[in-house]
Amino acid sequence: MQLKYKALAVHLLTATGAVLSMLAMLAAADEEWALMFLWLVAAFAVDGIDGPLARRYDVKTNWASYDGVLMDLIIDYLTYVFIPAFALFQSDLLSGWTGWFAIIVIVFASVVYFADTRMKTRDNSFAGFPGCWNMVVLVLFAVEPHWTVILAIVVILSVAMFTNIKFIHPVRTERWRVVSLPVAILWVLFACWAAVVDFHPASWANWGLVLTSVWLLLAGAAQQLIPARG
Repeated sequence: MQLKYKALAVHLLTATGAVLSMLAMLAAADEEWALMFLWLVAAFAVDGIDGPLARRYDVKTNWASYDGVLMDLIIDYLTYVFIPAFALFQSDLLSGWTGWFAIIVIVFASVVYFADTRMKTRDNSFAGFPGCWNMVVLVLFAVEPHWTVILAIVVILSVAMFTNIKFIHPVRTERWRVVSLPVAILWVLFACWAAVVDFHPASWANWGLVLTSVWLLLAGAAQQLIPARG
């Protein structure tokens, strides 16, 4: 296969995220939360694969007529922000004004963050919380904390978007990648299992989600506090 067609295939792989987001939204509309998250996890996996492939086949050069970055951002907003925010609003985790508050804060803060040209750091991490609400909301569905805890998490992470706190990209951030990448893979496995068992409160996957999420959330800040050697 010629290189340009490989580049096109990568663009088309990225575009499948739009289909997965629609399937997730249809499941959310029927309040089939486990199925919704399985589609979102599938989209998350595609998002983790298409980036390295895009760089390998240099899609910007070999199929420049499609803007892969723009395509990726559109799909990311749907799968990372819009659909998880809707699920949080529509579920029983929040009610009344709390649901309205959370959904407005999440979608407003996230679209502003996604448009920020300073969101990437030199080491391919993120400056500020990168709006991965799909991961956050999935953990909230699994753990079901008190509504005050959920609101606190929404506010803290929304504010964290507009700070200089670093958040790692488990694939592209080289420092500690030997740990971060396996942790991210474990998170996906725990997320799938939690959804398969319909977020049963006694499932071991819940603890796995919490522990892996803590690493993925705090590893970047830890890197800022611990200087790299050499």
